[in-house]
Amino acid sequence: MIVVFVLVALLGLSALVAANWLVWRRLFRDTTRGPGIVRRAGVVVICGGWALTVGTFVSVWTDAPFRLLQVLAWPGYLWLVLSIYLLLWVLAGEAVRPLLLRRSEQRAVPKDAVSAREPVPTEATPAASPATTSDRVTSTSPASVIDPEPGARTAGPVEPSGRLSVPTRRLFVSRVIAGAAATAAVGTVGYGTYGVLRGPKVKRVTVPVAKLPRAADGYRIAVVSDIHLGPVLGRGFAQKVVDTINGTQPDLIAVVGDLVDGSVPDLGPAVAPLAGLRARHGAFFVTGNHEYYSGAEQWVEEVRRLGLRPLENARTELPQFDLAGVNDIEGESTGQGPDFARALGDRDRARACVLLAHQPVMIHDAVEHGVDLQLSGHTHGGQLWPANILANLTSPTVAGLERYGDTQLYVSRGAGAAGPPTRVGAPSDITVIELASLRA
Repeated sequence: MIVVFVLVALLGLSALVAANWLVWRRLFRDTTRGPGIVRRAGVVVICGGWALTVGTFVSVWTDAPFRLLQVLAWPGYLWLVLSIYLLLWVLAGEAVRPLLLRRSEQRAVPKDAVSAREPVPTEATPAASPATTSDRVTSTSPASVIDPEPGARTAGPVEPSGRLSVPTRRLFVSRVIAGAAATAAVGTVGYGTYGVLRGPKVKRVTVPVAKLPRAADGYRIAVVSDIHLGPVLGRGFAQKVVDTINGTQPDLIAVVGDLVDGSVPDLGPAVAPLAGLRARHGAFFVTGNHEYYSGAEQWVEEVRRLGLRPLENARTELPQFDLAGVNDIEGESTGQGPDFARALGDRDRARACVLLAHQPVMIHDAVEHGVDLQLSGHTHGGQLWPANILANLTSPTVAGLERYGDTQLYVSRGAGAAGPPTRVGAPSDITVIELASLRA
């Protein structure tokens, strides 16, 4: 087992080094004529960025002082996501590089270029003057058509026709592709980060529930998951989330896990705005996997102190339907995992039931216990494209509403972001679920 772990670690490290070497080569080496300050600066930027990223993760794993984590988290996480998109855009540039080089060479060499050249002197041709011979050698010398490595030093940039020489054309194409890749990567990360910091948008979904009484038609549940308050997203972000939820005027608020990334002493001030949540039937909370990394028992007590009602494998009977909640699967490591029998075993199945469960994979237990609607989060909708492809392999539903037998599952993309405060292709949301009675 240790040997396998070491081999996998070495393989991963090799892939990481190779990917960063490719980024350095395309962005710095191939865009310069030779060794110099630009190439050295590229090494410093890439190595320094990864040093910050590694420092961030080490600080998280070793429970370093929260202030240190706050200092490292922003640059460390942003470099991580920027390096991902630099690599993706550099790889995209590799697809168009041959085409641009071919077009550049075709435009630089006219079709009649060969016939227009002067004949090379032979024994039957009178010797030319030294000056003429020198000029001719300069114009037809093999050095003027050799295609060296991008970035190599060249004797001159101009061909006899006045066009750029082959080495200069390759350097120009490399600079264009590198500039486009860097701009696209920075733009992607910048826009994705702005989308998170701006705050989640409200999404409205109508869910028909067969057992829902007519009087409950139009009942609104504000679903928020994966806020991830921590060293990056703090009190100001929490206030945006609270204001957005209250603005929907819900009948009930469901906080379905991954509220925090940190301990109560460190993040107590950040979560304080949650005391301002307002709904006709209150706000309810279930744990996510990140709560168990941060002290789940302490956080359950803290959210209770703020006025939210934790549902720890428990159920409450509202006038319109049953509302139940189960602990996250991560709690199994401490003997506090989900207990569906305790939460749902003795209920009246003639009544409609809504279940709060952080991870979508709990849907199969929900189906067995006759749940009508499960509300979940956890996936972030993939958060960073193309991670949504991997999320599809591990989660029955990545985002949105799907039906599993007689049970429906709604998965929110979440309000915040884990790790990098960036989302690409998976915008954050707070969802207002409007229950519709089929008896209305």
